[in-house]
Amino acid sequence: MVKIVLTRPSDRPSVEGLSQKNSRVFGFVRTMRKDQGTSLLELALLLPILILLLLGIIELGRYSEAAIVVANAARAGAQYGAQSPQTAGDAGGISQAAIADAGNTSALLTPLIGLQVTNTPVCGCVGSTPDQATCTNPPTNYCRLLVYVQVDTSGTFQTLFPYPGIPPLRTLSATYEERVGQ
Repeated sequence: MVKIVLTRPSDRPSVEGLSQKNSRVFGFVRTMRKDQGTSLLELALLLPILILLLLGIIELGRYSEAAIVVANAARAGAQYGAQSPQTAGDAGGISQAAIADAGNTSALLTPLIGLQVTNTPVCGCVGSTPDQATCTNPPTNYCRLLVYVQVDTSGTFQTLFPYPGIPPLRTLSATYEERVGQ
């Protein structure tokens, strides 16, 4: 038979017939019974918020990856076109280089819907701002004409789920310009 004895209100209750260590264990068990289910309730309340936070982080990563793929495709197309004056005029080769660079990623990680590639020759004199009109109408003064290739890429990003207030489709675009080797 176990008997609990209190001598003064400030004293801890001791259980006769049990050691002090066992008394602490039973006190902890009584406290646990009082708090039973609290952790489960906290988890149930916070789990939806944590899942939404995790989905947001995943979506942001996918969006960033898609933007990087579009930018790298523009860079790859411009690098192909900048090899020589002949490759600068090869629109099919530039598009193929850009699409091949974008194709190195998996469809699950980078959900790009279609990648459009356009290239434009851009010209300018040394010390001036290059533009497209200078290529068709070269200046009459004797300047050293520099030729650039400008590649524009764009693709559409699709979210995993339709989120309220966020459009499920978003267009990403990038432009890269590089001087043609002469």
